[in-house]
Amino acid sequence: MVQINSFQDLIVYQKAYKTSMEIFYLTHTFPKEEKYSLTDQIRRSSRSVCSGISEAWAKRIYPKSFVNKLTDSLGEEYETETWLNYSKDCKYIDEKTFEELMDRYNEVRRMLISMINNSDKFCKNRS
Repeated sequence: MVQINSFQDLIVYQKAYKTSMEIFYLTHTFPKEEKYSLTDQIRRSSRSVCSGISEAWAKRIYPKSFVNKLTDSLGEEYETETWLNYSKDCKYIDEKTFEELMDRYNEVRRMLISMINNSDKFCKNRS
């Protein structure tokens, strides 16, 4: 079994980070008029999935705070899905790209939910 010493060792973090970087590069092709709306929003929410995971890791000594931060991260994941839907419907990304990104976020979502439901496996003992 792999030892987890940092949030960066978490597979869910690695997958979310990689996907947020793909979104960053993909949004370079979005129209200039979307710079302060869709482009900024999807970049922010996709990055917030990762930052929520790292914040949760820092708070794992407090199980309720850990779950709260993971729940925030899950909310950002859902928000990112919404922006992906807009991106597809506005024809900024094609169907294939949309499906690939959604598949990745479906996996991230399942992993976040599993961490929330099994928080005791991640939280430190206070003793």
